Amino acid sequence: MTLLPLLAAAAPKAVSGHLNPVKLFLDADIVVQIVMAGLILASVWVWMIVLSFSLRSGGIRTRCDTYERAFWKAKDIDAFQAEWEARDTPSARVAAAGLAEWRASARRDKDGTRQRLAQAMDGAIAQEADRLAERLNFLATVGAVAPFVGLFGTVWGIMNSFFQIGQQQNSSLAVVAPGISEALFATAIGLFAAIPAVIAYNRFSHRVDQLEARLQRFADRFHASLSRDLEAG
Repeated sequence: MTLLPLLAAAAPKAVSGHLNPVKLFLDADIVVQIVMAGLILASVWVWMIVLSFSLRSGGIRTRCDTYERAFWKAKDIDAFQAEWEARDTPSARVAAAGLAEWRASARRDKDGTRQRLAQAMDGAIAQEADRLAERLNFLATVGAVAPFVGLFGTVWGIMNSFFQIGQQQNSSLAVVAPGISEALFATAIGLFAAIPAVIAYNRFSHRVDQLEARLQRFADRFHASLSRDLEAG
């Protein structure tokens, strides 16, 4: 006996008059079952992304706070960067990009040096934002597509119900209602997957924008500091 039939059999008799999601799934047409299973897997993956992104973004924010406070107090910038090299800190990688361009520049063309420094750090900022947002496209896809996938399962299930009416020559509600309930359950699962995905995508996109703006402010301040050194040299 597989897990789903066991769950259906274990459902309390007291709730037999209410909807049993496991029974709705088991009684549905095979096509509707495939749709439901795909939507459930998508929903599980959405919640995994939500949890992992929340933990990762929180850790990044904390490390950036610590790094940036210590960066402006560092006496030996090379030793300081070496200490932070192995940590997942976007601010450190933006600073490393600026320092690498600073060391590679001849500095005879001051305007050109400033431009290359800005480009190097802007590129690093864009790369950090892309790295953090790499899984958010899945949330957007689920949020946009899941309701329509659920609707497809519903339409297929209703078509199957009407086909059964024709086969049984009986159009009573008792014949039609169970099949329609199973079909509508597919739309419910689609919405269950889509709504958290849309909310999470909007929230996390805002966090990525905040990080990008934060890194840009740090890069601008560092660029100003290097520009002063360039003028002094």
